[in-house]
Amino acid sequence: MKDQIEFLDLMERAGHQRSARRNFIRLCGGAAVMTGGLSLLAACGDDNDDPEVIQLPSPTPTPSPTPTTAVSEIDVLNFALQLEYLEGNYYSYAVSGQGVPANLQTGTGTQGAVITGSGDGAARAVRFTDTVVQQYAREIAADELAHIGFLRTTLASAAQAQPAINLSGSASVTVGTTTAVGAFTAAARAAGVIGPNDIFDPYLNDENFLIGSYLLTDVGVTAYRGSARLITTKTFLEASAGILATECYHDGVIRSELWRRGLTVPTIYSRITQISNARDGLDGTTDTDQDIGNATTANIVPTDAGGLVLGRTAPQVLNVVYQNRAAVTAGGFFPSGVNGNIRTSGANA
Repeated sequence: MKDQIEFLDLMERAGHQRSARRNFIRLCGGAAVMTGGLSLLAACGDDNDDPEVIQLPSPTPTPSPTPTTAVSEIDVLNFALQLEYLEGNYYSYAVSGQGVPANLQTGTGTQGAVITGSGDGAARAVRFTDTVVQQYAREIAADELAHIGFLRTTLASAAQAQPAINLSGSASVTVGTTTAVGAFTAAARAAGVIGPNDIFDPYLNDENFLIGSYLLTDVGVTAYRGSARLITTKTFLEASAGILATECYHDGVIRSELWRRGLTVPTIYSRITQISNARDGLDGTTDTDQDIGNATTANIVPTDAGGLVLGRTAPQVLNVVYQNRAAVTAGGFFPSGVNGNIRTSGANA
């Protein structure tokens, strides 16, 4: 009963936030896919009070000698949606014991279920002992569900479905007709955070939940930062920037709390460094990941020399979430891959 109440409360909060984002679409222009490409919807100041957005006529293409990129803005937003499904499920399970609601999972592409695993390491509600961390989790969960709703509304009929997601920390889970290691345990083993036969259960306690959050949210920030160069439409850019800012707040809270806890549990610093190094080993030769520092010097905000938050390209992001240095189309947290046109990781092997 408590989990059900938690879930309903979480959905109500996410609903309020989705409503605010829908107002943004109504007032400042939405987006949809038309035959032949993108089109903007509903310019600011339109006085039609019935539909949420108004479709404008498709513009006549103008020939240009400059080749266009094969990746459209719709592709970029759908890629962001795939990552939001991952984060939304992780935080929703942690807070309420339930995943993303069914009405937010549909779309084009192959819809998949969340693999929660069985026994130790199965996705479930965390029994928080620290009310501060619990409140962080509840707010972040509501934001992530709101992001899913917002992106799906923006993409309309072009929204891709939720793919199969491996959220387990179990030693063995069923993926289709095969068995695999839970994604969190596989990541922790690869980083050397645990032994080759141990498991990492992100839902076990407050500390593990925070480490699991660092694994996902830190990557999400770099994904939004890296995709900024691919977006030119003002409406899409403003939406992406708004979500990036929210994700940065989330990441700052998680990194700050982990750093604070490291003052009394120093092994946290070394575990985060191991995870950071492992992610850097997946996404290529550049240094695109940073740990949280140590007891002497904190590193709450991972930035470059110019003070800009670090970014990853989409293939680099997929290297991390697929847990593979090679050019592959599935693995890790997405055992059947992501939906959409952006689905292949980089060849860094």
